[in-house]
Amino acid sequence: MTSAAEHHPDTDLVISRVLAAPRAAVWRAWTEPDLLRQWWCPRPWTTEVRAFELRAGGAFHTFMQGPEGGSSDNPGCFVEVVPQQRLVFTSMLGGGWRPQTPWLGFTAIITLADEGQGCRYIAQVMHPDKTVRDQHEQMGFFEGWNMAIDQLEALAAGL
Repeated sequence: MTSAAEHHPDTDLVISRVLAAPRAAVWRAWTEPDLLRQWWCPRPWTTEVRAFELRAGGAFHTFMQGPEGGSSDNPGCFVEVVPQQRLVFTSMLGGGWRPQTPWLGFTAIITLADEGQGCRYIAQVMHPDKTVRDQHEQMGFFEGWNMAIDQLEALAAGL
């Protein structure tokens, strides 16, 4: 299995957890848009999957809507897809490798591996500089991403 990139504490945020769900189910929840929208953002926010082309260079676009009218539009691009092992996506590119200037620039590496009865889930989120990394952390990165991962785990465990 391909591992995560070298960790740079000044620019990266990392979550590593063992999920109580099989890796195949976690992969399925990640790669089927109808399942992805169910866990992608912390409830009570909802997700619309506007584009999902699961291949390197394919568009990956989610739109999140809050209960009080807030929203987050997140067009991006898959960079690498290794079935049941690794997904890499970025907000720095749109579908077809088209450069874009996102409101929050990052590249995320999601790695999955069997561990015990479950799945080791690692999310390494790399930012262009410390300022953007700190902004993402202060926005509630750990709380928000962990809430979404909890939802992913519950959904995958039931598949």
